[in-house]
Amino acid sequence: MITLQGLTEPYGDYVAADSNGAGVYRDITEWADSTPGWMQKLGEIGTEGGILVFVALLLFQWWRARRRDDRSMALALLAPAAVAVVYILSEGIKLLVREERPCRDVTNVTVIAECPEPGDWSFPSNHSVIAAAAAATLFVTWRVIGLLALPLAAVVAFSRVYVGVHYLHDVAAGYLLGVLLAPLLLLALKSPGTRAVTRLRQQRPLALVLGASPYAPPARAPQHARHSTYR
Repeated sequence: MITLQGLTEPYGDYVAADSNGAGVYRDITEWADSTPGWMQKLGEIGTEGGILVFVALLLFQWWRARRRDDRSMALALLAPAAVAVVYILSEGIKLLVREERPCRDVTNVTVIAECPEPGDWSFPSNHSVIAAAAAATLFVTWRVIGLLALPLAAVVAFSRVYVGVHYLHDVAAGYLLGVLLAPLLLLALKSPGTRAVTRLRQQRPLALVLGASPYAPPARAPQHARHSTYR
């Protein structure tokens, strides 16, 4: 076994950091630094804007479900809830692992985005968790859009390494966490959620939020109104 005691301090730091994924991180950030300015700007905007795209898709899915059956509305409401639960779980993992951001821990690299504040830990990537969880729930609830959303989530995840604020293993773990857990939560809550929507859609004040099922039976006229037609 070769020890690092005989190495000079800079090489020792590099080998220790490289075991944590710094080698791949350096390769990606060096490539990113060589890309055109417009591409760097697009990456910096897209790494945040991608999350807004998923928020918009989830909102549009809810609006679309207002004229669909109870199950569709339940899934539309449960999808962002599942994303939120997985995000909270990822925050808990961050506090347990406490991995330092590579933009502070790896020396002699140029990054595109501003490094987050100390204490904002690196593993896993929350952006990757949110994007992958949203894409996975869309795949369950709206297959055509989900097929487009999953690769978009992968692009959002990789962009976090491209701009220099995450290791590659941070975004890979975040993507897997979101894409595996969110749909499981969604499907586990589908039946009770559908029953809840069926009951809540009978409440007039919630009509704007939940809409009405196209399969709901027409409201019956009051007894006295039906009698009055024969008089």
